[in-house]
Amino acid sequence: MTQHLENARIVTADGVHHGSLTIENGQIAALGADAPKGAARIDLHGDLLLPGLIDLHGDAIEKEVEPRPNAFFPLPVALDAIDRRMAAAGVTTAFHGISFAEGELGVRDVDFAETLARALHGFSGAVDHRVHIRYELTDAGSEARVTRLIDEGVASLLSFMDHTPGQGQFKDAAAYGAYLSRVYAKDEGEILDRITAKQAEAGNLVARVERLADHARPHGVALAGHDDEGADRVAFMARVGATISEFPLDLPTAQAARKAGLVALFGAPNVLRGRSQSGALSAREAIAAGVAGALCSDYAPQAMLPALGVLTGEMGLAWPDAASLMSANPARAAGLTDRGEIAPGRRADLIRVCDSGALSVVATWVAGAQVYCFGAPMIGA
Repeated sequence: MTQHLENARIVTADGVHHGSLTIENGQIAALGADAPKGAARIDLHGDLLLPGLIDLHGDAIEKEVEPRPNAFFPLPVALDAIDRRMAAAGVTTAFHGISFAEGELGVRDVDFAETLARALHGFSGAVDHRVHIRYELTDAGSEARVTRLIDEGVASLLSFMDHTPGQGQFKDAAAYGAYLSRVYAKDEGEILDRITAKQAEAGNLVARVERLADHARPHGVALAGHDDEGADRVAFMARVGATISEFPLDLPTAQAARKAGLVALFGAPNVLRGRSQSGALSAREAIAAGVAGALCSDYAPQAMLPALGVLTGEMGLAWPDAASLMSANPARAAGLTDRGEIAPGRRADLIRVCDSGALSVVATWVAGAQVYCFGAPMIGA
């Protein structure tokens, strides 16, 4: 069905335009044209029309699968829940982070992670769901699993993590031990064993990254560094073909990522809260410095649209610049050339947003199909 969205404030790459948009065959057919004969005409009553949000890193699926420790929901229930949650948050393309790190518990157990990755890959929901494999480089045993999932076309994005104490997120053994104790209830002996095992793998990490990156690139899998720190780390990730630097820890690293052509990715909760939960670089500082390339949900899809409100309100960004952090830039970083902005010929992934007070999603379209509405009638109703 041809749809003609009227009386909208349309956010494009070059500004905000009051007018109309036509959807045909799942694509944006025209901007500002008259309604085609027989089209379903939908009055947006002056609401904003934005490109659908593209979330490169989201861990929320873990809580849908395991809402409490050792309390697992059936995967069909969890996948349906995350699908609805994403549509309501305005996320039309979701890269779900699934961690492969031997020795962790619950949904991050490697056997369960592989099962979840396959289930997610085979799931057909309202939005476009993709698998983001988060690979812990010190987990030698999971390299074969990751390679297999790449071969089978399950992975769309591969990020390289290294949580060995002394660099990155954990500056020393005490910080890493506190994390394991708090999240996984590990005792001192187990913590020491984990640290020793990680340190023993230190000499193998570069070769492992190079092997997996060389294997992933021909399959069209996007690559990312995780918790990058320092220009040398950024340069190495760029050399193996990474296009994304997830959560660079400080401003010089984010600046190095931008200079190397990587998209520096930060969490929308960081923007919304005004600081990083781990004490790393403030996303607002990175945005103000012009080095933040994209924002993701991290652990909270519901933070993305309110974070957009912070950008256009408190921080004074123009709508096209703010929207690009959650649409055009993530699309480019992930190699998605068919979406990410409102323009003729692009996929009709769109969100209708009410901006009277806090920003809220009124309706979501994915490939031209309206998959969500709140407080507004569905097409034909």
